[in-house]
Amino acid sequence: MAIDFLTVFLLIVFPIISTCFLVLGSNSWYKRSSTKLPPGPSPIPFIGNLLQLGQNPHRSLAKLSKTYGPLMHLKLGTIHTIVVSSVEMAKEVLQKHDQACSGRAAPSAAHALNHHKSSIPWLPVASKWRRLRKIMKEQVSLMHQLDANNSLVQLRDYLQECSTSGRVVDIREIGFKTSLNLLASTFFSVDFAHLDSCSTQEIMENVHALVKNLGTPNLADYFPLVKSIDPQGLKRKTEASLRRLLEIFGETLNRRLQSRGISSGTSPRKKDLLEALLGLNQEDESDFSLDDIKHLMIVSNFSMDFDS
Repeated sequence: MAIDFLTVFLLIVFPIISTCFLVLGSNSWYKRSSTKLPPGPSPIPFIGNLLQLGQNPHRSLAKLSKTYGPLMHLKLGTIHTIVVSSVEMAKEVLQKHDQACSGRAAPSAAHALNHHKSSIPWLPVASKWRRLRKIMKEQVSLMHQLDANNSLVQLRDYLQECSTSGRVVDIREIGFKTSLNLLASTFFSVDFAHLDSCSTQEIMENVHALVKNLGTPNLADYFPLVKSIDPQGLKRKTEASLRRLLEIFGETLNRRLQSRGISSGTSPRKKDLLEALLGLNQEDESDFSLDDIKHLMIVSNFSMDFDS
């Protein structure tokens, strides 16, 4: 009889009691630890506030901010998250306390092929980040001086031709190709695509897949314990897209290296982002590799997917 009672206790009663203590303990710990955190809704054990985000997180966060203020704390899975939801608070965080708040955690998918180690958004604030930021800022400031008319003339002529022949225009595709040529001519002094060809279809598909995979909510980001198994396959898909884009942009990089070798100082070098990055690569004791350049070439084209 004693054995039966012990068996029932171990199988049924003990797990229930343990669960109660776990819930009470986690709530008690959260209350103690939350004294230094902004206000926010109480998290559910293990999953945190994930269920409160719903199908439209931006609307859910706006609604929660009315209760908890413009600076609030959420626990997404096991990750503590601070949400800023007003212009004034954003200025406070991004301008007055930018150093303290810099250094964002890279999503699990961004670790594919070590992409996060070469991307400005996820690099730690150190010498490498500062040098890249300076170069990018200088090149962007020169964009208005560069002649972008050629790409726009191509767009105008192509639309005129389509109008004359009664051909249907895919706005998204044409927008992508035009953006690709504008960025490529500005940063790399080349044109990647003709508007009446399918040569950029592969680039467009891979950039779109990359942005989609990096922006998809990932269980591995909320529960780091499952990061190694990649439960949604997002890191694997990101790796496939990255690998192909690295091959494509690597060809552009190799052509520039060959042209530099052939000219050997006999002709002036192009003043674009790629040349600035190659100069950084050739500095003494530089920690900036050719792989870093290829990853940055991919990052510079992310905006095309959003714009188109």
